[in-house]
Amino acid sequence: MAAQRAYTTHPLVLRRVTVRRVHDVTPRMRRVVLGGDRLAAFTHDGIDHPPFAAPGFDDHIKLILAADGDIRAALPAQLPHGIEWTPAEHRLTRDYTPRRVDLDAGELHLDFVLHGEGPAESWAASAREGDELWFVGPKSSLRLPDRLDWIFLIGDETALPAIGRFLDERPLDATAHVLVTVSDESARQELALRDGDTITWVVAEPGDAAALDAAVRALPEPAGEGYAWAAAESRALLPVRRYLQRERKLPKDRLNITGYWHREEAAAPESQDTAAAVTAGGGTPSPLPWLVVRAALQLGVVDAVADAPGLSPAALATRVGVPGPGIGVLLPLLAAHGVVVGVDDGAGLRLGPAGEELLDDHEREEYTGHEAELLLALTHLAPALRDGTSAWRLATGTSLHDTVTHDADRYGELVEECEQLVFLLNGLTADPLWEDVETCLLTGPGSASVVAALDDAGRRPRLRIAEDDTPATVLRGHVPAPERIDWTAGPADVAVAAKALAHRTDHEATRLLTQLAAWTGTAVLVEASRPDGLSPHATEAAVRAYAATGSPLRDSAAIAAIAERAGWHVDRTIALGWGAEATVLRRT
Repeated sequence: MAAQRAYTTHPLVLRRVTVRRVHDVTPRMRRVVLGGDRLAAFTHDGIDHPPFAAPGFDDHIKLILAADGDIRAALPAQLPHGIEWTPAEHRLTRDYTPRRVDLDAGELHLDFVLHGEGPAESWAASAREGDELWFVGPKSSLRLPDRLDWIFLIGDETALPAIGRFLDERPLDATAHVLVTVSDESARQELALRDGDTITWVVAEPGDAAALDAAVRALPEPAGEGYAWAAAESRALLPVRRYLQRERKLPKDRLNITGYWHREEAAAPESQDTAAAVTAGGGTPSPLPWLVVRAALQLGVVDAVADAPGLSPAALATRVGVPGPGIGVLLPLLAAHGVVVGVDDGAGLRLGPAGEELLDDHEREEYTGHEAELLLALTHLAPALRDGTSAWRLATGTSLHDTVTHDADRYGELVEECEQLVFLLNGLTADPLWEDVETCLLTGPGSASVVAALDDAGRRPRLRIAEDDTPATVLRGHVPAPERIDWTAGPADVAVAAKALAHRTDHEATRLLTQLAAWTGTAVLVEASRPDGLSPHATEAAVRAYAATGSPLRDSAAIAAIAERAGWHVDRTIALGWGAEATVLRRT
């Protein structure tokens, strides 16, 4: 049986609201009540937009601000079905949880913790009646399991809006065990508790990981089916996640842990940017720290220190199976970049702030996952450019497509990378092409996102897997070993290739589209044709694409040229937002 999907998606709409009222909930929490006709359904520039919807207790909207005060230049472009984040030098965005939504009154309540000098806090501190605010979202709402006996609601002051909304609206009938860390007693709020609920207030400095971890360990161990939701400073949540997974043994589908903010001063260089901290001549970042962190992860050094704090270097070497003085080569650089501390203080090794971050799977993948392997392939970039081939092929002897086709774990990483695609597909699922579709072939690591988007839109054609590197059980949320699929099941009304070209060379892409032309007269290619305007790595997109396929990031013209070689012509292009497009092809 298919597992319940974790999220429901919503159309992305740019909305303008104005301040109606402002009052302080506590000395550290300011509530701003916003209203406006764009919370209802509205039409702008000939585009009809649905009313604002934020049904989830921890939904997030993205506030749009401008460092130079020119908010119009900071606004994204509204598409018929989505948002395009055009480049804007002075744009600032911050995510906030609606504390209350009252569409009858046309109002949205936002709570701001006044604990620093951030742009959203500064705006809230000076907000007056009539001030305008622009926002986008939410893009999705969390789906909680249907049956729960209890739920942990864990967070710091920034999580109080979501916790308060959960308790007010009770999206499910489960006993709530609430834990909130606050900077002082004045930050406490009255919350709508019921009989059987518990609440623990802990006074601690914002981002105090030790205090939060100790308080979570003191939570009750209730019987029955449970769920843990947590939101706080990102580093402070790392030991919480590790404890709930490893010791409380909560499965991943019963955990939702989100870093709401990031205390930059808590660490020296952040783990993902350690390479930038040591530079070679001319200020160019050195890869040496990155390679050392990668080795530490591969050897199990980070996990060993996390599991047994206080190890001596010699004990650590024994624990990870490194003979002789080898570990000593790594430790000075690991200490310099905050991965470990205690190298010279006699108290034994402990994880530093950057090391704590590396306990998170997402951070770890930057050093050991698919993106890390692609980065290492760039050592062959110069000869690849000379030969007109991909750096991946020169590094491995085979194409990236061939690699992922025979490596289930690697293919699984591509599938995970495509999970965000589901939030961008409203434009595709709303297209008239689906009106007469009864059978749909799917290919590419974004197939599961296409299925989810079709389901959200109420489109339910018969689905078939159309290609050998898309495992059938991807549609059920699993990633088994890639299997070869039988193409002889007959033609289909439409084929959707979701990020299927991004890991293929031009020749491999042409071959795939030629295969599709034998089985359908209409195909849709969902690909990123330009960098995401919000990504801090936008300037790297072309190089990464070339390393993978031997081609730069393919724009609309490049995709059209490949399609034409395979016997297709471009019927139309649907802008999806975030640099992605859906190209509708017809067989010539």
